[in-house]
Amino acid sequence: MVDACGCEVEVPDPAAPVQRLYEVREIQLAAASGVLLAAGLLLSLLDVSTAPRVLVVLALTVGGLTFIPQSVRALFRGRLSVGTLMTIAAIGAVLLGEVAEAATLAFLFSISEAMESYAMTRTRQGLRALMDLVPDRATVRRGGVEQTVDPAELVVGDVLVVKAGERIATDGTIRTGRSALDLSAITGESVPAERGPGDAVYAAAINGSGVLEVDVTARAGENSLARVVRIVEEAQERKGSSQRLADRIARPLVPGVLVVALLIAVIGSLVSGDPSEWINRALVVLVAASPCAFAIAVPVTVVSAIGAATRSGVLIKGGAALEALASVRAVALDKTGTLTRNQPRVIDTLTAAGTTREDVLAVAAALEARSDHPLAAAILTAGPADPAPAGDVEAVAGHGLTGTIAGTEARLGKPGYIDAGPLAGDVQRLQEQGATVVLVERDGQLIGAVAVRDELRPEAVEAVELLRGVGVRQVAMLTGDNTATATGLAGQAGVDQVHAELLPEDKVTVVERMQLEHPVAMVGDGINDAPALASARVGIAMGAMGSDVAIEAADVALMGHDLRALPDSVAHARRSGRIMRQNLAFSGGLLVALVPLAGTGVLGLAAVVAIHEVAELVVIANGVRAARRGAFGHPDATTAVDPGPRATRAQPA
Repeated sequence: MVDACGCEVEVPDPAAPVQRLYEVREIQLAAASGVLLAAGLLLSLLDVSTAPRVLVVLALTVGGLTFIPQSVRALFRGRLSVGTLMTIAAIGAVLLGEVAEAATLAFLFSISEAMESYAMTRTRQGLRALMDLVPDRATVRRGGVEQTVDPAELVVGDVLVVKAGERIATDGTIRTGRSALDLSAITGESVPAERGPGDAVYAAAINGSGVLEVDVTARAGENSLARVVRIVEEAQERKGSSQRLADRIARPLVPGVLVVALLIAVIGSLVSGDPSEWINRALVVLVAASPCAFAIAVPVTVVSAIGAATRSGVLIKGGAALEALASVRAVALDKTGTLTRNQPRVIDTLTAAGTTREDVLAVAAALEARSDHPLAAAILTAGPADPAPAGDVEAVAGHGLTGTIAGTEARLGKPGYIDAGPLAGDVQRLQEQGATVVLVERDGQLIGAVAVRDELRPEAVEAVELLRGVGVRQVAMLTGDNTATATGLAGQAGVDQVHAELLPEDKVTVVERMQLEHPVAMVGDGINDAPALASARVGIAMGAMGSDVAIEAADVALMGHDLRALPDSVAHARRSGRIMRQNLAFSGGLLVALVPLAGTGVLGLAAVVAIHEVAELVVIANGVRAARRGAFGHPDATTAVDPGPRATRAQPA
């Protein structure tokens, strides 16, 4: 429920239990209103005297509780909306004795308000998962004594002691120790980053090996993770206060109807000398202006469109999200897990004179046999099955590994730790293509190099092309990875712009800068993407493999792995948007036509009500056209992990 509809948003406590669908107050009221209205109409057909009217009045009262009190309060603050018009129409219908009509209006509008409330509740509660990344306890050295404390008790200047496998409780700077840190919660990158004395570390990062001493630089409530939560909340507040299309149309319509009705009552009474007739006409005008078709113009289209998308594996969270998706003209894509598989693999093996590819991989696999590093997993997959582990393996912090194989010394490490020698040119070429390269040495001699890279999804290039085909003018890559890797992958994917080495707040800055030119869709799959997802015009999560936080912060979730569902979804939203506008234009035009006809006495109350009912049927019939799944050219695109070529493409809107 947004401010523009005259409703007040109640922000749930992120620490509160998750609300189920049936626990949302607005949904309970809408359901109760529908049951009461149906019972009342049924009893009226059975010629029961009093009970139907009582039930209809109760249906009106219960349904009206979802919007009438808020609309009245908003009216006193000078805000007009569809809710205001619905309230006025309901009152006018009651004054004319059409209580069932008023109850029907209240029921229809309460449904849309209930779904908006539920979507907002779920989004807010999704932030709780972010805070779960902070460890319950932290080890700190104070006065030379180590003690365990609540992370909330940490102060700037404390010295954290972080053991292997532990999460860092808050932001800080490494004092002593060196380790490969898993920064996926912050940067989203699958390959751990080497960090040593003087390097900054962030809350929720996981220490890979060894022991680190970290000087605390931010309290728990002010660290990078807390900033992520705050950014998401602020972005959702801004998004929640944006106007919906129906409300933008309603703003001039509401005061116009009120003024016309008042003029008809006053001027007609003064000229004719018969106030009762002209007051009655004014009330008919209010009923004529009741937004029966207007109220369902957007909801029926939204329900149909969202249903079609859901059946195709795309979750769209409500009408506002659908409208936002239809407006997109620029797309920002996270790299890891969105454009890429998030599964590093060996893409090339270089050999020095006198060695073979199998020799290089065998030595590398023997050294990495007992490592849990993601690069090790890629090398072991490419190497021989069940390699015999090297002996006396030692990790050289920040550089690589040493050990012995059949009594011969062997080393594996990054360029600089081991001289690339004659392979220097090829190593540089592979690094420029976005690969991480490790050199392999045996008995003091360079025998080769192994290049590992997180590869593009097989459909990524086609997905980028399809985005341009549906009217997207700018495609950018956002990543926490290094510039060389990002640039290499972006070139392969055909992406226009590259923004690398970004923290979550940096991604927000880039998205906001892009939005100065075009409405932006941000696509990501990790916790680190949540602020950017919330800040964009529309956030899109790769749902099947994405984090819960990313899905909750997003407006749209692609439930499968195929990125081609993204342009399909944009095309579907554009078509649905056209249907929405058609319905709004028809229903709004009908109101404009009915008001003067009712005001001049050409149409009486019965005719006005009949026209409204026919208009509702027309709007519903047009709205259900959005249930067609034609834009989803390949239904399997949202469920297949490694899809083949697609025969049908999404058509431009």
